Amino acid sequence: MDMQAITYEFGGKSFTGYLADGSRGRPTAGVLVAHEGGGMTGHPKQRAQMLAELGYVAFAMDTFGYPIESREQAMATITGLMGDLPTLQGRARAALEVLRAQPNVDPARTAAIGFCFGGTTVLELARSGADVPCVIGFHSGLGTSTPAAKGAIKGKVMVCLGADDPIISAADRETFVGEMNAASADWQMLLLGGVGHSFTNREVDAMGLPGFRYDEAADQRTWRAMRGLFDETLGPVG
Repeated sequence: MDMQAITYEFGGKSFTGYLADGSRGRPTAGVLVAHEGGGMTGHPKQRAQMLAELGYVAFAMDTFGYPIESREQAMATITGLMGDLPTLQGRARAALEVLRAQPNVDPARTAAIGFCFGGTTVLELARSGADVPCVIGFHSGLGTSTPAAKGAIKGKVMVCLGADDPIISAADRETFVGEMNAASADWQMLLLGGVGHSFTNREVDAMGLPGFRYDEAADQRTWRAMRGLFDETLGPVG
C-alpha cells in the first residue's frame, strides 16, 4: 500500500509523518503510530500499513524531526524529550490533529499506539488529558516525571510487556500500576513470560543487544489484544 508523506509543524519545528489510508473512501477510525527510539524506520511505517489493511487510517508520526544516525544521538534525543514532557506531549497532540484532519477519519474514533519510546510517547499523550478512546504501548517505557493526575486519563490504557525485558523492570511495572490506580485510569497490562524487549520488531535481532529480541508469538498475541481493545473502544471497521 502506498503511503503519503505529510509535513506538519509544531513549536517552530518541521516534522514528516506517513499516512496509510485503509478507509476505501468511507468514514472510519484513525490510529496514531509512534516510533521507537531509533526514529522513523521501516517498523512504524509497516505497522501503519498493517492497520490500513484492517480498514483504519493510520498516521506514523515523526517524534524527533530528524533522522537518528547513532545510539548516542538516540539516547540524547530521548533524554531531552523526557526532560521536557510538554514538548513531547505537544508533538504527539500535533500529530493526532493531523490524523483527525484526514477526510475519512472520524475524529471521535481515534487511538494511539507506540513501540518502546513510542509507547512512552502515547502514554504521555494520555497523561496530558488528550481525548483519545485508547492508547496502547508495546514494550513501552513506563516512567514519567509527571504522573497522571486523578481523572486526567480519558481513554483506556493497555501496555504489552515482556517479563524478561532488561529495560522495563518489575519495579517499573509496579510503579506504573500505582500511578494508573491513583489516576483512576481504566488500564490493563499484558505481561508475556520469556519475552524480552522490542519483541514486535523483526529487525532488532541484528543489533545483537542482550535481552532485545523479536518474538513472533508475543507479536501476534499483543496485536490481537490491540485489535480487541480497538473493537471495544472504536467500534468495527472494514
